[in-house]
Amino acid sequence: MKSKRETFIAAVISVLLGLLAGAVIILILNKNPFSAYLNLLQGSGLAPKGKYAGGKSMLSDFSSYIDYLTPMVFAALSVAVAFRSGLFNIGVSGQMLVAGFLSTVLVGYSGLSAGLAKSLVVIISALSGAAVGALIGFLKYKFNVNEVVSSIMINYIMSYLIGFFINAYFVDPVSRQSREISDASRLSLHQIKLAGYRYDIALGFILALIAVFLIKFIFDRTVLGYELRAVGLNKTGARYAGVRVNRSILISMAISGMLAGLAGATYYLGLFASIQPKVLPSTGFDAIAVCMVGGSSPIGILVSTFFLEIISKGSTYMSSQAGLEAEIASVIMGMILLASACRGYYMSKLKRK
Repeated sequence: MKSKRETFIAAVISVLLGLLAGAVIILILNKNPFSAYLNLLQGSGLAPKGKYAGGKSMLSDFSSYIDYLTPMVFAALSVAVAFRSGLFNIGVSGQMLVAGFLSTVLVGYSGLSAGLAKSLVVIISALSGAAVGALIGFLKYKFNVNEVVSSIMINYIMSYLIGFFINAYFVDPVSRQSREISDASRLSLHQIKLAGYRYDIALGFILALIAVFLIKFIFDRTVLGYELRAVGLNKTGARYAGVRVNRSILISMAISGMLAGLAGATYYLGLFASIQPKVLPSTGFDAIAVCMVGGSSPIGILVSTFFLEIISKGSTYMSSQAGLEAEIASVIMGMILLASACRGYYMSKLKRK
């Protein structure tokens, strides 16, 4: 219990230091940091705006925010599962892209009914992401190929390969992105009108919550969770204790890839309805920061995703209202990540008290 409390305090310190550093930068730019941070909340539907366009409300903005953060929950969980076994899955973006592309081509352009189409999107995305993750795990234990190297290479191979197929067969001549998928296959209900207002309803958010508690159960209550933890702490010791290290590495990366695939499904077939060729989603990389701030804990990741995505989602509104560049949000996120990298220092200080 004490360890969890210290982890929570360290995470809070990281966020506060990052926000403080961001406030200093905003002051240097001769802007009001309190107004800028309020704009971030307003842009995410967590604070009321002065006025709203037709069909919009604070709740509308909040529903869009939930849709926006859903892929990040899956992506950060993907990073956490790999971390658990001492691995670093930096290939989440590539796994998202593969899952999104296969689901788009196999289901998104079909005429299937909504129930069947949405179910197949989830299944295909999970399996394709797991396959790519398992390949990285196989290369790790069979040929001792560093997972960072192999996942980065797969990222760019898949980016250019999928970009070629989109431009050759599935491109929209106007948007220069892949053709939009059918509404029946989309994991978000966009611009649904209820009581005179329009909402974005993220169906994938329910799956994200289930994934959070399922991964927590695996980590805390199963033999597999213990084995992954043992491998992450000491592979040699785990092997002497009877843990099949190679099997654990493969399973860990497969589960990590599966979660990344679900992130791709909720990103490309949920939040968006098309794929931009030769562009890797930044969600896969930002997930590393979210995972670190959340202490690699499933519940911590859910909380950190909710708070950190405010910065990203609200950046556009902050830019329009405060006169700041939207990239300031990325600077603030970078500061929080830098502060999170010092977690070991905070923890050591807290343990002395």
